[in-house]
Amino acid sequence: MADQRTTAAHDPATAAGVPGNAIGVDIGGTKIGAGVVDHRGEILAQTRRETPASHPDAIAEAVADAIAELATTHEFGPVGVAAAGFVDAARSAVVFAPNLAWRDEPLRARLEPRLGRPVVVENDANAAAWAEYRFGGGLDEHGVPVDDLLMLTLGTGLGGGIVSGGVLQRGANGAAAELGHVRAVPGGRACGCGNLGCWEQYVSGNALVREARDLLRSGDPSAEQLLRAAGGDPEAVDGPTVTRLAQEGDLASARLLAEVGRWLGEAVASFVAVLDPEVVVIGGGVSSAGDLLLAPARASLAENLSGRTHRRPPPLRTARRGNAAGIIGAADLARLR
Repeated sequence: MADQRTTAAHDPATAAGVPGNAIGVDIGGTKIGAGVVDHRGEILAQTRRETPASHPDAIAEAVADAIAELATTHEFGPVGVAAAGFVDAARSAVVFAPNLAWRDEPLRARLEPRLGRPVVVENDANAAAWAEYRFGGGLDEHGVPVDDLLMLTLGTGLGGGIVSGGVLQRGANGAAAELGHVRAVPGGRACGCGNLGCWEQYVSGNALVREARDLLRSGDPSAEQLLRAAGGDPEAVDGPTVTRLAQEGDLASARLLAEVGRWLGEAVASFVAVLDPEVVVIGGGVSSAGDLLLAPARASLAENLSGRTHRRPPPLRTARRGNAAGIIGAADLARLR
């Protein structure tokens, strides 16, 4: 067996030849996505469920139900589960999940008896990073994975994934790359992890929605279009609405995305100072805003990068596998395991 801190296979060319389908499941704060994935990283079929976030037993039942649906039409082997939380080094349990009711949750033990197949549990951002490394934004112009990749996923929270020297970094306890919970603002906004001022509170879908609601409550006349779209209720606004309006030319919505982008660039500059990646891939639902988010992020990265007069910032790329990255990466890691 490979060291628990690394991937099960270091050679992508060899890994690509592993035959057979696997199931990938991506459990987020609001939805569960599941799909049948082949060895080329292509999804053959998929389904989804809502996440019963406050009920651990119900989450496992929803996962099993989704997989049972896929089993009616496709053959598959192992199951990889990408979970939004800290996953132990054995890749079997979720130790802590800031946005789900999981504390030392034995997810593999819950699922394997129901499914009758081996289950591998992986952090969701790690799984997404692996998918992008193998099949997406981490490929160079020749279709070969780069050696060093950083991925940030802006969804309900902020996830991170690191591939260094072709190896997925999990850390001694399986909790590496929790970049959303690095402190950005000492004494800042309260985070679900129990600390104050984590990057996640400034760079995430929740951060975007919080700032949009604050703007609407302020009565700022520039937000009139956004308030109409929310039906006059600031609490009804959501991230996709902000993104849509910004894409349609609403200046207030564009400014909200630009502010998240500014924070994103500052975060990337800090992480680049430590990791020096060749490529930075930005995924998650907020990344659908494209250059409305990434243009200010690139400017902020260039402005805040250490040694910026003597080095080039790494390119910021939008994730190519989109919202399916967690499913694809979880399935591929389960297959390689």
